[in-house]
Amino acid sequence: MTLLLRLFRTSAVIGFIFSLLSVEAFSQTTHLHLLVNAVNTNFNYGKSNSSLQPYKKNTTGLQLGATFQAGISPAFSVVTEAYFMMKGGTLKAGNPLTVNKSTLRVYTAELPVLARLHIGRVYFNSGPYVSYTFEGRIKTEGSASMAEKSANLSFDNSADGFKRWEMGIQAGAGYVFDLKKASLALDVRYGYGLTNLSQDVERYNRMLNISVLVFRNWKKNPFFKNQQ
Repeated sequence: MTLLLRLFRTSAVIGFIFSLLSVEAFSQTTHLHLLVNAVNTNFNYGKSNSSLQPYKKNTTGLQLGATFQAGISPAFSVVTEAYFMMKGGTLKAGNPLTVNKSTLRVYTAELPVLARLHIGRVYFNSGPYVSYTFEGRIKTEGSASMAEKSANLSFDNSADGFKRWEMGIQAGAGYVFDLKKASLALDVRYGYGLTNLSQDVERYNRMLNISVLVFRNWKKNPFFKNQQ
């Protein structure tokens, strides 16, 4: 939670600086665009497994889907997204949980609903997400006496089972640049999973996402026809 608070404070300072420099408001816009991105993910193992902290390593996954922004007012919009995402995390060799180096990956469908506040060309995102895991695999590297092995995750109530449904929150900020016939947004976001994914050990999803999005605004806002 400390990291999340730091993200809010940093994004607020950046937003204030950029808003002083901007001359036009990025507001009242409605747009839909595809999302293709590489994301860094990891797991938080909770306080009871703090001994795993030095062994954690990020993994890179694919994010593929679409995002829709509905402009409500000059300073506020609602953003819904739907995408496929590869999440996971790696534990380096010597860790107390798997001993050998292991990488766990899950393949999910995720749906965030975000409130977006606009200050000049800067915007701030915050809101919940729900995620469903289709499948997952864990790969453990071999040692001198054991070959490398890979196994599918089981989604049940067994001792080593995993949960398919997850909930969490996302928060972050972005900055919009005007192009000749479109706009470009640099979006930085952090995902904080609230659901313990596994039965045998605490395991919460964490995500850091830096996106570059190119889009065109709709000529007419279908939600507020009188807005320009």
